[in-house]
Amino acid sequence: MKASKFNSFFKYDGTDVGYNSFTQEFIILDPLLFDLYLVGEKKGDFSELEAIHKDYYHFLVQQGFLVADELDEFEKTKELAYKIDNDDTLFHLIVNPTMNCNFKCWYCYETHIKDSKMDEKTISATISLIKNIATTQKNLKTFHLSFFGGEPLLYFEKVIKPILIKANSICREKNVVFHSSMTTNGLLINQPMLDFCKEYQLTSFQITLDGSREQHNKVRFISESKGSYDQIVNNILLCARNERYVSVRINCSVDTLNKLNDILDEFNVLSNDERKFINFQFHKVWQEVEEISDSLENSKRHFRANNFNVGNVLSTTLDSCYADKRYQATLNYNGEIFKCTARDFTNGTGEGVLNDDGTVLWNDKYEKRLNIKFKNKPCKECRILPICAGGCTQHALENEGVDYCVHDFNEDSKTRLIISRFEAILH
Repeated sequence: MKASKFNSFFKYDGTDVGYNSFTQEFIILDPLLFDLYLVGEKKGDFSELEAIHKDYYHFLVQQGFLVADELDEFEKTKELAYKIDNDDTLFHLIVNPTMNCNFKCWYCYETHIKDSKMDEKTISATISLIKNIATTQKNLKTFHLSFFGGEPLLYFEKVIKPILIKANSICREKNVVFHSSMTTNGLLINQPMLDFCKEYQLTSFQITLDGSREQHNKVRFISESKGSYDQIVNNILLCARNERYVSVRINCSVDTLNKLNDILDEFNVLSNDERKFINFQFHKVWQEVEEISDSLENSKRHFRANNFNVGNVLSTTLDSCYADKRYQATLNYNGEIFKCTARDFTNGTGEGVLNDDGTVLWNDKYEKRLNIKFKNKPCKECRILPICAGGCTQHALENEGVDYCVHDFNEDSKTRLIISRFEAILH
């Protein structure tokens, strides 16, 4: 047996902790036991450890810290990733009702198109697309419909409602589990809207805050004299009280760090039962050049201490990006089909187009995207490959032929990610 290449070890409160990124198992080690492991790792031979402490040896094998000598762990990870990314029991359709928005945030990567709106013809084609998927994808068990943009709630009545109603009906008819979600700035949410969402299985929202009240209102304001922070926070609280899950994305920079904890004052009014519907996500804005990771980790600990969920740290092995999956599509308001939402929806840069009959005409970019991962050399020896998967297909496309690392080859950054997962389990 040999040591898994996916092992990591770190100190936590003076204790040695091990982690295997394929099995996602953590082990807390007695110093003597850890030394025994290190001796075997250095020698490349664990037969002595097996002879001294058979139970410990078999425990390391069971948890994935020791693997067969002949096992190619990279190929095993790759095979599992492709199996997950080609799972035909589900389909995820993302719809952009518009590329217009009621805010103009300085960091936004989207091109906002005034008066852009999905027309009746494209709505009809979208419904036909959903029906085609539910009819022809024979192993389909779950259909997930998301709304993105732009600000999708600008056209809640004219675009979202008719698509949601029909999608529900189609999935019921085909005995397919249906659920829906939305990425929104949250300003336009109200009680009648949430009543409709409950009836038609729209269960979750992602809503962004740009720090505490003062900082947020500098970025997202209704007018020069009126910010949006209070209204958005109240709407997030309303969602939680209506048992709608909300991923609260907090955009972070040096300017927002010192008041991140102030946001808790707004959410501590929720009961413990209501808090389970809130998940805080901390994201450094991409223009921020200073290193703020340690400060963000401190804020995460503070939020967890107040009984809030923080981060997507408990995702499963190779739970890859939605855009990496074959059975996923992002439909723009004008009928163009993309995969990734985290880029500009520029005409002619997508992977296909939606026909009037609900079929999709894919171009050659589609297959290239789906087969580009795991060709980056540094990934082959990376200890966190099973939870990173080399980044997403968009990263791979943008770095084709160039060695890259989504953690900038920073081993400390990788360890911080592991510790964050460990703390989430402890919480």
